[in-house]
Amino acid sequence: MKFYSLNHTAPEVSFDTAVVNGIAPDKGLYFPEEINPLPSSFFEKIETFSNEEIAFTAIQQFVSGIVPDDVLKDILKEVLDFDFPVVEITPNIATLELFHGPTMAFKDVGARFMAQCLGYFSRSTKNEVTVLVATSGDTGGAVANGFLGVAGVNVVILYPGGKVSDIQERQLTTLGKNITALEVDGTFDDCQAMVKNAFLDKELLDHMKLTSANSINVARWLPQLFYFLFAYKQAKSKDKEIVFSVPSGNFGNICAGLVAQRLGMPVKHFIASTNVNDTVPQFMLTKEYTPKPSTATISNAMDVGDPSNFIRIRHLFQDNFEALKENLFSYPFDDNQTKDALKEIYNINGYIADPHGAVGYLGLKKYQEQNPNTYGIFLETAHPVKFLDIVEKTLHVKLEIPAQIQKVMGKTKKSIKISTYGGLKDFLLKS
Repeated sequence: MKFYSLNHTAPEVSFDTAVVNGIAPDKGLYFPEEINPLPSSFFEKIETFSNEEIAFTAIQQFVSGIVPDDVLKDILKEVLDFDFPVVEITPNIATLELFHGPTMAFKDVGARFMAQCLGYFSRSTKNEVTVLVATSGDTGGAVANGFLGVAGVNVVILYPGGKVSDIQERQLTTLGKNITALEVDGTFDDCQAMVKNAFLDKELLDHMKLTSANSINVARWLPQLFYFLFAYKQAKSKDKEIVFSVPSGNFGNICAGLVAQRLGMPVKHFIASTNVNDTVPQFMLTKEYTPKPSTATISNAMDVGDPSNFIRIRHLFQDNFEALKENLFSYPFDDNQTKDALKEIYNINGYIADPHGAVGYLGLKKYQEQNPNTYGIFLETAHPVKFLDIVEKTLHVKLEIPAQIQKVMGKTKKSIKISTYGGLKDFLLKS
């Protein structure tokens, strides 16, 4: 399958070229030329398939001709070696836990899939690739872990100093080897702008091969559709219309869910739940897309004022606002509402969510006010221990530290401080 740029002035490319390029030469995001629905029998019998079989069936069309089936199966076996349970909160509300991987965040799947693909692509070449990634929290740790020790790949992570949690910072600054963390004096949007500037810098591109591991990269973005299929497999027996509420920052995860829907997965609706960074909720009210500077919140991984992947969502619906509205609602919530939701979920059955999952819960509750007979699944995108102070202070509980987190607690942070694009460019030119 070929991939084309959403700016429509760059040539179509194969999957491997799209992955290595990250973004197209005309600076557009890559998009698959087709999304072919899976046979209805696949969804009718989905309970009989393993997660690896489901993932293979879903992703194979996008990588065919580039990643052989046997290699793809090996990659998926490596990537999907942990659980994705749906945990019931009430008879009509459940959460899909996506934090059972090595860095305890949903981005483990996409980061590991991309790392495995890049490793496969570079097996026959000695050219090094530098993966440049901006993180608002969990992307950095997942990418660092997924790419650690991958031959021929160097990883440079930009993160906003003082605006990620302590555990998130440790996960991306303590690994060493082929992973370097750059601590930016600014916001996530500043980090993302620096990454985009690097891809526009001819001097830099003549010096090195750059790619991105943010969800703008098709190998990071597309595997996220697996989660929704795994959840559908578990919730299908409820015999109710299913809705998904997705805590949304850069909108890659919910966009992948919409691709799963396009593959034929039965789902009634998607809710993009955001914090006060409400660019998309405002668009859904006004039809005007007006990016703005991001605001820091306790759900920091969603502190995004100009979500990169929303253009893919609009393209999925051919920029038809009414068609989009039939499939997607979007609601914003502030920190006080988020804390109240953490308490509400805990008081129902003792379940401890993280701030992002709590925002997802709020979006689902709002949707179900008008649609009570649905089975709602909100995504719990990170383990609550990654937001230890917020969760413990809000719920007055003491959280156990999982083994994955204990591994980084005693390690020494190593980061390089920068404040401008010039600092990033100087570092890359010298590396």
